[in-house]
Amino acid sequence: MSLEKKYIRDGKRRIIGSVTTGFSDESSVVRDDQNQFAGRTSDRFDTTRDDHGNLVSINTSDPGLLINKKK
Repeated sequence: MSLEKKYIRDGKRRIIGSVTTGFSDESSVVRDDQNQFAGRTSDRFDTTRDDHGNLVSINTSDPGLLINKKK
């Protein structure tokens, strides 16, 4: 399986982040609009972790939880 990159856009079609999928461990890497690492999601465990490895959600592997979050 090859890596696939999808862009996340706001209501004005500006890129606010990206999600790269296709890793062998069923996870996705999320990056913000400056291409900085924002976190990782796991489809296998339905979890989302921020850039420090802290658990953001145990109910969903939604990359949107990592974009534009308050720090």
